[in-house]
Amino acid sequence: MAELAGLVFGVVLFARLHNLAGTDIASATANAHALQSVERSLHLDVEAAANDWLAGQPVLVQVGVLYYRLYYLPLAGVALWVLFRHPEVYRTVRRVLMALLALLAFWLVPMSPPRFAAAGIVDVVAEHDLLGSTASRDLSNGQNHFSAMPSLHVAWSAVCAYAAWLALQDRYPRLAWLAWLFPAGMVAVVISTGNHYVLDVAGSAFLLITSIVAVRRWERFRRSPRRAGTREKGCRA
Repeated sequence: MAELAGLVFGVVLFARLHNLAGTDIASATANAHALQSVERSLHLDVEAAANDWLAGQPVLVQVGVLYYRLYYLPLAGVALWVLFRHPEVYRTVRRVLMALLALLAFWLVPMSPPRFAAAGIVDVVAEHDLLGSTASRDLSNGQNHFSAMPSLHVAWSAVCAYAAWLALQDRYPRLAWLAWLFPAGMVAVVISTGNHYVLDVAGSAFLLITSIVAVRRWERFRRSPRRAGTREKGCRA
């Protein structure tokens, strides 16, 4: 129960700090325009084309909005599953989340999403939102609307897949790889709905890989014979 309480507290604290970061609209807009310029120079500016295509697919629009809004459900389900059924995986994933420096990025580099800062983008989620047509555009609702870099939708869905992959890879290796379809679908959704840039996704991948590598090295260090010998000497002393 202590782990569950810690999980809930961590989510609430993260949400609070995340929302406090989204106040500098001018910087967020300037950073978005700079990012768009970089994407154009790299020929990665596919957001408008993807958004235009999705806006013309009524069925996929509904699927995309559901995917975007309800992704917390599989995330919560996997978190509770590994917490109670695979505690060793939960501890690893918890460390990965703690090492993920997304909040620092939000504070240092606020970023307007394409739906606010890119010309010609249709705000697909706002037009078909489960929470009402103004929910995703209401700047006075206390939420952070200027945290496009990195994409938490992509990062958290990838953490969810990583947790499932760790838990299943030994007994069900093929099923474990299927877990990565979840973040792959999220990448397509956040770009085509106008909520994130391609480089937001790249930023999420970079932070997540960095976090995983750091945690794996820490866990390997803790299990090393040298570390074990140091602990034994400390106990004898």
